[in-house]
Parts: sequence; structure tokens; C-alpha cells
Amino acid sequence: MLVRNLALGVSLLVSVVVILGVSTGVARAQAPQPDRPTSPNSGRKVVVERVIAIVNDSIILASELEARMVPVRGEAMQIADQKERDRRLAKLSSQVLDEMVSEELIVQAAETAKIEVEASEVQAALDEIKQNNNLDDAGLAQALAAQGYTLSNYKHDLRRQLLRLRAVNQLVAPKVQVTEEDVRARYDEMQRRSQSVSAVSLSHILFKLPENPTEQQLAEAKEKAAKAIARAKGGEAFDKVAAEVSEDDSTKATGGQLGWFQRGSVQPEWEQIVFSMEKGDVRGPVTGPQGLHVFQVTEVKNNQMKPFAEMKEQIMRELRRREMDKQTATWLEDLRKKAYIDIKLR
Repeated sequence: MLVRNLALGVSLLVSVVVILGVSTGVARAQAPQPDRPTSPNSGRKVVVERVIAIVNDSIILASELEARMVPVRGEAMQIADQKERDRRLAKLSSQVLDEMVSEELIVQAAETAKIEVEASEVQAALDEIKQNNNLDDAGLAQALAAQGYTLSNYKHDLRRQLLRLRAVNQLVAPKVQVTEEDVRARYDEMQRRSQSVSAVSLSHILFKLPENPTEQQLAEAKEKAAKAIARAKGGEAFDKVAAEVSEDDSTKATGGQLGWFQRGSVQPEWEQIVFSMEKGDVRGPVTGPQGLHVFQVTEVKNNQMKPFAEMKEQIMRELRRREMDKQTATWLEDLRKKAYIDIKLR
């Protein structure tokens, strides 16, 4: 979703509590008023907004968290079991609030460093978003309304996002250092390992899970996978173990054989794993759309990597991205240590 991709968050500066039926003066409060009917709301407090986190001198409101939860709430709401659904929503709320706290800390760091984002830059980013999503003004307003946002709030949050990006680029990027020796070492490692593999012959053992498994179902599947891995690594033939315990009816009769896979033909998260394995390796459990998988690579085909000169820039970008992620995490952890953070989420 458009709003989810931009990691939107609204930051208000006040929390309002309306108190109904409370007198405005001591003398008036003490004076008897027998002819005036008593309000049913007399003495009651009605909370219009609730603070759920304090980050230094800023606050995060329940309504802001609720808006950020809109894009991720749908999946959790499909869980039939009420307790499991509530557990999943509570976990998501905690994760999203933690992200919002981090974002607020970065914005504060940017403001302390006097980093600015001009209105023209926000408008340019907004125009690019509309173009990339094939939206006119009316279409954008409709998409935002579906997520509970106004254009004004969207621009506010877009400015904060640009501010965070600029803060990272100005305050963290200068700390990132990648040398040519680092690039050469990475190239040599790639040449020795996964990047020289062009295709693998793969077998697997599947332990099925429903679309939204409970913690207990996931734990049971992991336990089954661990036992299967222990048997295969303990000397039993992988195809024998697969035939006995795999829950993939289409492959268990052939010992879990999946066939040959070229680089780029499997899911990215799987490719990173299976193309780093050597012949005979067993790895898992690996999460897939049907459940947990245990993989074995039965054969590999190798090819020659491109020369260092052709790979240098690509590797440099990869190493800089990794180092940037590492330095950003360290910087954010330091911001958290120095900040006053009070989480009031219940």
C-alpha cells in the first residue's frame, strides 16, 4: 500500500482530556443549586485522546498508532481464533510502536543538527509519488482517505520521512568506510562460495502449516524439522527420512526430490540459502508458503564469475549498504540509550 510503503506516522503535540460536569470555581462549586438537574455525566472523565509513548519532549498518540496499524491489521484479522488474533495484533502494535519511537528519535536528531526540508522538496516528492502510482490529485486523496489520512497529514509525514532520510545521509553515511581491500576480499569469498554455483539439484522435507499458524503449531513444526535434520545429519539417507516424515505428498514417494534449479528461479530468501550450500549439505527449517522446509543439495553445477573489474562496483555498493545498515543500527541504539522513552501501550 502507498501509505505503508512510506511508513507514515502522525506526530501531534497535545493530549486532550475533556472533563464533563466539573465546576470552574470553588465558590460556585460549594454553592447549592437545588433547582438545576444533575447531569448523568457529572464527575465522569471522557478521554478523547490517549498518549501511548513519550519520546523526550514529544508524544505518540493512540490515534497515530491506529493509523499506522491500518495496512498491517488486515492479515491479522483473518485469523479465526480470537485469542491468537488478539495476540498477533498486540505483537504487531508493539512492533509498529517501536518503529514509530525510532522514527521520532531520528527526527529529533535531525532537528538538533538543524537539518531542513523545504516545502518545495516535499511537493516534488509528492509529485513523484503520484506519477509512480499513476494518481492524480483526486486519486491520491481517495487512496489516503481509505487509510484514514488527509493530504495535509500526508505532507506532514512525507516531510518527516525526508527529514529522516537526510539525517541518516548526513549524520551516519560519513561513518561508512569501505576500502578496495574489503571489496577484493568479498570478491574472493564469493568466488569460493555461493556465487560460483549456477544450478543445484534439490530435495526437501515439508512440514505443513496453515496460513496463519498459532505459536503452538509453529513450535510443533519446528520440533519435527529439528528431528528430521538430526536424523539426516546423523547418517540416515535423506530420501529415506523424507519418505517417512515429509508432508509433501507429491514428492515424498521419490525421497523429496524437487529437481534442478537455476540461479534466479527460486524464491530470493531460498536462493540465498540453497546456493550457499555444498553437495550433501542439509539446511533448515526454512519458511515457505506451505510451511517449514528442510533442504538437501544433492548436486551442484558451477560457473565462472565475472572478472573483478566488472564486479567491483556492484560489490562496493553491496558492502556500503551493509555497513550503512550496521552503522545506522548502532547510531539508533545510541540515540535510544540517551533518550527518555516511556511506553504506555497496554
